[in-house]
Amino acid sequence: MKRRYPLIARPLALAAVAATVALSVAWTDGSRPPARGGFHHHWNDPARGGGWAPLDSTENTFFKGSAHCNGCHGHDVAGISMVTVSGQDVNVVDHWRSSMMANSARDPFWRAKVEHEVAVNPQHQALLEDKCTSCHAPMGHFEYHMTGQGLYSMAYMEQDDIAFDGVSCTPCHMQSADSTGSFFSGDLHFDTDGRPIYGPYPDDSIFGAPMEAFVNYTPHFGEHILSSALCAGCHTGIAQTMDLDGNFTGDEFVWQATYHEWLNSAFNNLEYPATGVTCQGCHVPVLEDSIGVYISANYMPPTITLKTPFGQHHFVGGNTFMLNMLKENGQALNVTASPALFDSSIERTLTLLQHRTLMLETSVPERNADTAFIDVKLTNLAGHRFPSGYPSRRAWVQLVLTNDMGDTLYNNGAPGLNGTIAGEGTGWLPHYDRIRAADQVQIYELVMGDVNGDLTTVLQRAKEPLKDNRLVPAGFSTGNSAYDTTRIVGALDDPDFNHDTDGVEGSGTDIVHYHVPMGGYTGLVNITARVWYQSVPPQHLADLSTHDLPQINAFMDMFQAADHTPVLVKEASQTDVSTGIDNLRELGVLIFPNPVNNGLLNIVGLDARVTGIEVYDARGRKVAERRDNTGRAWNTRLPGSGTYFVVVRTPDRKFVEKVVSLR
Repeated sequence: MKRRYPLIARPLALAAVAATVALSVAWTDGSRPPARGGFHHHWNDPARGGGWAPLDSTENTFFKGSAHCNGCHGHDVAGISMVTVSGQDVNVVDHWRSSMMANSARDPFWRAKVEHEVAVNPQHQALLEDKCTSCHAPMGHFEYHMTGQGLYSMAYMEQDDIAFDGVSCTPCHMQSADSTGSFFSGDLHFDTDGRPIYGPYPDDSIFGAPMEAFVNYTPHFGEHILSSALCAGCHTGIAQTMDLDGNFTGDEFVWQATYHEWLNSAFNNLEYPATGVTCQGCHVPVLEDSIGVYISANYMPPTITLKTPFGQHHFVGGNTFMLNMLKENGQALNVTASPALFDSSIERTLTLLQHRTLMLETSVPERNADTAFIDVKLTNLAGHRFPSGYPSRRAWVQLVLTNDMGDTLYNNGAPGLNGTIAGEGTGWLPHYDRIRAADQVQIYELVMGDVNGDLTTVLQRAKEPLKDNRLVPAGFSTGNSAYDTTRIVGALDDPDFNHDTDGVEGSGTDIVHYHVPMGGYTGLVNITARVWYQSVPPQHLADLSTHDLPQINAFMDMFQAADHTPVLVKEASQTDVSTGIDNLRELGVLIFPNPVNNGLLNIVGLDARVTGIEVYDARGRKVAERRDNTGRAWNTRLPGSGTYFVVVRTPDRKFVEKVVSLR
């Protein structure tokens, strides 16, 4: 049902005092409050949103679409509310409408994956569709359940306008404080008695009468609205495992644990909560404005007051690929946001990914003519795993070496065509501590295994993780009570995965040790490490494409037309300026034993670059010398106990090593 409220005009030039008196009179005689410029005068403002559809103005028994909130909390044409002191528009509706939250029911990949899950287990269609819509179309789903109508289907969702408002305003702001953080997999609980809407501001600072009159909700302070637990209901997902015939096995598979990853991190500081960072701290970032923001249009101060802190409803994650797909297919997907608004969300997402997600460092512990030993260190800066969320998402490391002319000497993990990675082959690759071959690539991902231990991309077939080496957050511990939900699989035997140099757990880091073949090259080397991020990898596409179904076909068409380039998250470069051999080990020469126990000193690894060898005692007297300079090995007997110096000469320098003889 579409309902519009009457406009009550009021001159914008009315003085603040007069407005306050008029408002007081309006409330005492029982009528609705007069608006500064007409209440809800921009409810369905398609020109402002610029999308192919207006904001949803429907409602059901418990929930209302975002257009009902847009009247006060959207763009203020008078430029008074929802703006910073400098005049920047920060209205929550425009920020939200181009987010994945707003488009959760339109998301073409989600719709294709639901169709895929149903195609694999058609006998469970009703249960599968009901579960999937609980988080992606909550206002339709929970209305259906709360009014006793049974399971909610995708077919019903297609006819339910309010469902396409996605994760809109009311499903978050109506959640019950008693249930947040306790129920997961879309099991959301709402307070409906008295129709409360929870926010972050004290009750005595809220001018609640307009909301009560126009949208029939009563605003209240809710401490839980600022808690990470508010996000838990949908951001921990657990599937009931089925075998290949669609029979429930009694097992459970945790396919998303973003909330529990946060619980098992330094960001969840239970001892000192003030030093912790909640989900909202990154995804609904506080406006750095000490004065505050008027958050309600149509009313003048002092009826409304500045509110601070003010959380910007950016809801950014890491999925720029899907945001671009929504923007490029706006008409087909009936989005409410303009390309410009999507561009803003994409820019904010890239900023989060590239500046607040990872640190990346390279170093060269050792290098010789045969091998360059290069370490790439990644540090997770997020409050959860990287990547997190739906298990299609993955990140990987590319390492490139070039010479001083720019010629490529080595390239491991290069992005390929259509989202592939050079060297990955088919199937999946394990976690690596050391990489020695072209078909070894460090990919951070969750790989799901079915009841037979084979790779699967179907949530309902997943029984155990075959691999989960996604970077864990700082403070992550295998002894944490949430670890059973956030297990590391395949990387526990890597000594520096989530361990610092002293072996202490909780670093949130990983060091990948590359053994790069140099083929005798000893000149200058440019080293570049990159970390790439991908939302929809080839394996998930391959499994989808085996089915000829409407939603899958629609997504595949959009995917083929899209830019498949992965997102560059971080890049680090250095130049190894060594143009020669730095030490004997790089030269490939080994002097042993040291100390010498029986008087016999051995030197191996000699080649044509070694032009001479001399041995001197502590007084500087030459006691031995290699004269013929042939062969790969040479030995000499030291004349007695004491300290000796071995000099190995090459055409451009000499190397000296101290040797102790105990004879």
